Amino acid sequence: MSISFQIKNYIQQSSWIRRMFEEGIRLKKLYGEEKVFDLSLGNPDLVPPIQVKESLEKIVKNYDPSYHRYMPNAGFPFVRDIMAKKVSKDQEIEVTSEEIIMTCGSAGALNVILKTLLNPGEEVIFPLPFFVEYFFYVENHKGIPKSVPTKEDFSLNLENIEKAITSQTKIILINSPNNPTGQIYSENEIKTLSEILFKKSKEFNKTIYLVSDEPYRNLVFDNEKVPSIFKFYSNSIIAYSFSKELSLAGERIGFIAVHPEIEDKKTLIEGLILANRILGFVNAPALAQRIVANCAFYKVKVEIYQKRRDILCEILQEAGLSFVKPKGGLFIFPKVPIDDIKFCEILKEELILAVPGKGFGTPNHIRLSFCVSEEILLNMKSNFLKACEKIKNYV
Repeated sequence: MSISFQIKNYIQQSSWIRRMFEEGIRLKKLYGEEKVFDLSLGNPDLVPPIQVKESLEKIVKNYDPSYHRYMPNAGFPFVRDIMAKKVSKDQEIEVTSEEIIMTCGSAGALNVILKTLLNPGEEVIFPLPFFVEYFFYVENHKGIPKSVPTKEDFSLNLENIEKAITSQTKIILINSPNNPTGQIYSENEIKTLSEILFKKSKEFNKTIYLVSDEPYRNLVFDNEKVPSIFKFYSNSIIAYSFSKELSLAGERIGFIAVHPEIEDKKTLIEGLILANRILGFVNAPALAQRIVANCAFYKVKVEIYQKRRDILCEILQEAGLSFVKPKGGLFIFPKVPIDDIKFCEILKEELILAVPGKGFGTPNHIRLSFCVSEEILLNMKSNFLKACEKIKNYV
């Protein structure tokens, strides 16, 4: 075997989302694009805000070859200054450019954070269900991933989290709005979690960090709001991405924001900047930094995603499936009455692609993405209901 045993194992564990996406490509070739309903991938399909196009036009009009040169590894100072203003507004705490590091999206940000903080064997705790790659990101940096079940409505089970914390715990990693559930953790949950972390840090005489992965922060519905973690916990760090709110997933642009009162801030930031370089990112893409500098306070038309969510909820309700209505993000995570892999196979017979909940650590659920048009969702309805009728034979 030419590749490592670890990567071979990872390929088997992480393949569900990509496997369904690739199956969608195959089915579309066989049956035609309009007859296949691919709800497997969270690939933002909305048109970016007009300011993105205007920013690109401005960059081209004022083109300078120096745009492509290396910059400080933390990013352009003027871009970091704008991101600091954005974070200050979102977190309700004054942040400066010193506390911002531009990264290759939120995935890049998380790997930089984990590389900087983790010693071999230290634990990272995250709520279950979880974005599957958290497991791999933690092991990338010799940490121990630990998932902790949430409550029935996917809100934080704070008692479970407190019990899971040990002397080896270094990071609590949260994702709100959550992928795959769409749940938003409330201000009271964040406040109580912070109190637990203060207490446990004191008990074990070590710093336990709260890391918040926030690619969906500005994709929220029904006037919900994602609470600030900076307001409640000083040893906190944010991983942020513009992939979803600006529909720029392919540009790989985001940032790390560090709480201005975090312990040993100067050394931590030096470590984050070094990790950004030595992991091979070097710096965030130069042109993408310029784009988001001009668009940091804009976003796609979130009401379109909300309407799609509502259509999917109506279909699931008619099908008799149990679900928690997403408060944000791009996904819904209904419970299914049979094995989730089998359920997805039956859906596939009706040319519908979904991802089994096992891929997110939670069997007997499926993840459905609403990164498709209303027309596709409405056309899918009869197929979905037909699949659910077939499923009754297996219950």
